[in-house]
Amino acid sequence: MTQDEVIAARDAANRNGSSRAARIITGLPARRARIGESTVDLPGRRLVLRVHRPKNADRALPLIVSFHGGGFIAGTAAQNDWLNSHLAARCPAVVVSVEYRLAPQHPLPQPVEDGYDTLVRLVDDAVDWGVDPAAVAVMGESVGGMIAALIALRARKDGPPLGAQVLNYPSTDWTGTMADYPSISENADNPTLPLSRLRAGRKLSVPPTLDPRSVSPLMYENLADLPPTLVVTAALDPLADHGHRYVERLREDGVDARLVRYPKATHSFLSTPGLVPAARPARQEILAFLRSHLHPARRR
Repeated sequence: MTQDEVIAARDAANRNGSSRAARIITGLPARRARIGESTVDLPGRRLVLRVHRPKNADRALPLIVSFHGGGFIAGTAAQNDWLNSHLAARCPAVVVSVEYRLAPQHPLPQPVEDGYDTLVRLVDDAVDWGVDPAAVAVMGESVGGMIAALIALRARKDGPPLGAQVLNYPSTDWTGTMADYPSISENADNPTLPLSRLRAGRKLSVPPTLDPRSVSPLMYENLADLPPTLVVTAALDPLADHGHRYVERLREDGVDARLVRYPKATHSFLSTPGLVPAARPARQEILAFLRSHLHPARRR
């Protein structure tokens, strides 16, 4: 496909995925949450933010910054409305999903820069956003999980302090060894994420001048001092071993990391609760984890 064909296919898929008819598959948003859009002005660009808030919030709430999947070449924040709105209503929290820039026009590391710069701006303007800067988490699915993991790694030194990270079936190796995992060979033809699409995403998003290890969390030598981590994986997902191996590395470096595996789930299952029943218990798992780390008084 040409660049223009990739962009046209992405735009069509995003329109279909954001339609009312698609809610049968993507799930109905929580009634106790409001969904709106805002923008954030960053150096040289303006990004759209999809904001989920509980309807009856009367105090500063935790902040969850969320990143959608799509292989860096597709996807939109609206595809996560079901999960994000329910977390907003029930945690409760303000969940901000970032419409980061996509390849091929904006290859890596630009999507990661978008995510990190947005996080910093939201925390800096915490009062305006009605959020608690001391209760912040990052979350993402697929390559969105990769963005969240990279942001957490960068924030360790001098970034906003994070209370938790949730990585849903994340891609953690975007190097030439990306496909060298048993789960990929076992599920290479899975229609939710065929190997051909995974390779296309890498080809279009990694410029020749970029060292892919710099955007691969699993390739970092030191993973210490990261926040408590929940990794959700699906047994029928080609990327399952990316998540499993990352948890092993986190634990080796002393990070409080929890792995939850759903045996009858596929890649992107939290974006398709109408098709995959495991999405509901996974949502409860994520909710309990975030609530315990972002509302410690409630936990006690």
